[in-house]
Amino acid sequence: MLNEDSWICKDNRLVNASYKLNVGELKLILAISSMVNPFDEEFKDYLISIKDFAKLLDVDLSTNKNFYSRVKKASGILLSKRVTIHEKEGDFQTLWLSGIQYNDKKGKVAVSFHPKLIKYYLQLQKYTKYRLKNITNLNSEYSLKLYEALKQYEKIGERIYDLKELKKFLGVENEYDRFYDLKKRILLVTQKEISEKTDISFVFEEIKEGRSIKKIRFNIKTNKSKLAKEPTFIFADDEVSATLMGMEEENPIKKIMAIMRESKITALEAKKLKDTANGNIKKIKEKYDLAQKVVKIDSVVGWMLKAIKDDYQVSKSKTKTGTFNNYEQRDYNLDDLEKKLLGWDDEKTVKDIG
Repeated sequence: MLNEDSWICKDNRLVNASYKLNVGELKLILAISSMVNPFDEEFKDYLISIKDFAKLLDVDLSTNKNFYSRVKKASGILLSKRVTIHEKEGDFQTLWLSGIQYNDKKGKVAVSFHPKLIKYYLQLQKYTKYRLKNITNLNSEYSLKLYEALKQYEKIGERIYDLKELKKFLGVENEYDRFYDLKKRILLVTQKEISEKTDISFVFEEIKEGRSIKKIRFNIKTNKSKLAKEPTFIFADDEVSATLMGMEEENPIKKIMAIMRESKITALEAKKLKDTANGNIKKIKEKYDLAQKVVKIDSVVGWMLKAIKDDYQVSKSKTKTGTFNNYEQRDYNLDDLEKKLLGWDDEKTVKDIG
């Protein structure tokens, strides 16, 4: 079911990918994206109710009786649309969708993402996340794409694009030979729309080499007046890893797998931990923090099971020397952790132009 408070989570490589979709097609892709649980291991068929989609976009069905037909047409066209993802080894191309099932009587559409996109939506390491509500009222594909790109760099506060790369990213590399036209028809329009309708705002400036404009610097700020109230997270570092994603009834197995993301445990191992801890997620989190301070562990799950059973505790009288009982409590730096998750830990990444 579509919900404007749902999170959209995408690998940063997909955020920065090249593709040409009109605003309707892109909103449909993003609506489907909001239904993806990033902790799943496989894609599902995502069922969209046309009534819910219309409500999300503030479309009055009483005066737009052909809305279902338009969505059906747009989704059909999407079956042939490609996305180019810029990998280090070279560009990778795939289709967005692999299949669509229409239910005309119920006014519903079941959509399947192409399986080649799994690593860009599931089990993410470096990603960008935002709520669906931030993009539903944007009226151009340029605003939608630029919002995502700037949202990725929100914590840094700025993003610099080479002008040619910016035009390529926006899909207008063969248009707007004069920067004045690009500025007037795209940049100023998207600036006004994003600042008024989303949780970020930006200003931009031209960077010249001689008399020619070569780069654009976007200065990004959080738009506090539009900032949605964030969900209450159980643990501080769950927020930066998007563990709960605002889902109050999240499956405990998936919570445990998210907490122990670095150890890449299986669902079966997570279940063993849950059963041993009698469902006490807080205890599992506590013991996992302890495990990360031990120099050598052959099996983190085996160690954790024993730690839960024997209720291992921190020794407060000693400093860290590399054994279980001899270490200091770890301090979490949430900003640093989020930078690592979003791919901002590499200083070169920050300095590079998007």
